[in-house]
Amino acid sequence: MISHADRRHAVELIDEAVTAGARQRKACEILEISVRTYQRWSQGKTVLSDGRPEAKRPIPTNKLSVEEREAILAVSNSPVFRSLPPSQIVPVLADEGRYLASESTFYRILREADQQHHRGRSEEPKRKAPSTHCAIGPNQVWCWDITWLPGPARGLFYYLYLIMDLYSRKIVAWEIHECEASDLAARLIRKACLVEGIASQPLVLHSDNGSPMKGASMLETLRRLGVTSSFSRPRVSNDNAYAESLFRTCKYRPDYPVNGFATIEDARTWVLSFSRWYNTEHKHSGLKFTTPEQRHTGEATAILEHRQQIYHEARARHPNRWSGEIRNWELPEKVWLNPEKEQSELNQAA
Repeated sequence: MISHADRRHAVELIDEAVTAGARQRKACEILEISVRTYQRWSQGKTVLSDGRPEAKRPIPTNKLSVEEREAILAVSNSPVFRSLPPSQIVPVLADEGRYLASESTFYRILREADQQHHRGRSEEPKRKAPSTHCAIGPNQVWCWDITWLPGPARGLFYYLYLIMDLYSRKIVAWEIHECEASDLAARLIRKACLVEGIASQPLVLHSDNGSPMKGASMLETLRRLGVTSSFSRPRVSNDNAYAESLFRTCKYRPDYPVNGFATIEDARTWVLSFSRWYNTEHKHSGLKFTTPEQRHTGEATAILEHRQQIYHEARARHPNRWSGEIRNWELPEKVWLNPEKEQSELNQAA
């Protein structure tokens, strides 16, 4: 808070500058105040001693009295209305020929009295927290989803089933079919586990709440494979953000056929090319610009160590060109799916 003496001094400096020929707006900018603030400070001693937040202001003429506030609380807590919200209390009172205050005033009074909570016998609705998982290596947490690929005519689609590894972002398996079905998804997960050599090791498979994800065939397959299923919250696509981001990368490729695939074989050929590019050529920004395949196999560690050495040597040759530390080429040891708030803040601080 700026003191009264500092305000007076600022006004004097600006007045002196203006008298000497300076523009008032420029003088205010130098002192980092607005012209409106200068005008308020310079309107006499009453304004200079205002202090804005701590200023004494007249009591509004429409302010409720203590008796009126107590009457609102008494009515809200009466046996007749204690289970009802103000949106129902006010109309009922009006039907009885009584008006105490508006609904917003009822809400404000209850909130100030710390009584604006769930009312009635039913349990207060609770917001379910998203499922959170952590991967410290490949093949520990997988994300999968299904997206539409445009077909040969409007309204016709093919369905891309895709599984990716959370830790490395690698596409571990995919298939394209003409429909969504739980048994097709179960077949895909069996193929992925076989290719990646998943046997008796902990694995979490995260998906949204679609019927193929929660069908009996899929859940039974996961049980037999020893895979733990994890689901997003209903109608919350951000809980499966990694898969959604991968689909966006897929559909914004320059050669993506926005006018549709002529046949399902054309769609399979294109996705095969895309998955090879994504896994082995795409320098992923979330992986410090290494490929998912390099992160999956562990090659990324040596590559990033070499980059770090190159940067150290470059700074040693020309230290005057570096104002701070070299670029950070270290990958995080842990990758979180939907991290809790505390963990997210720790990651940002790091």
